[in-house]
Amino acid sequence: MHELSICRQMMIQINEIAGQNQASAVVSVTLKIGPLSGVEARLLKQAFPFATAQTVAENAQLIIEELPVRVRCRHCGSTSSTAANKLLCRQCGDHRTQLLSGDEMLLASVELVKTKPVKDTPSAEAKHV
Repeated sequence: MHELSICRQMMIQINEIAGQNQASAVVSVTLKIGPLSGVEARLLKQAFPFATAQTVAENAQLIIEELPVRVRCRHCGSTSSTAANKLLCRQCGDHRTQLLSGDEMLLASVELVKTKPVKDTPSAEAKHV
């Protein structure tokens, strides 16, 4: 299951972001995934708790947003959304299209809890990165 390796690689980035922002915890992680990315969202959600165990993101929620498949027609020049298994131009029906999006996986945001030392008591504030 390569989704576990993806989660582990993602944790390297998340740990770096948390460290740079002096965060004590990660509340949520938002990913944007296209249907042509080769990543199975369901398996990614199953692998996430294993990759985050005993890390700053141990109790974080994984939010996955699906991206549309978008193509540009090489015949008529229009841009349109289409089905992952039918990369045809919606305007003219031509099959000569260029993929614009739908094959990516992006770490869109990481919500952190940043502990600020205040005289006697620490307080927490949420921060989106």
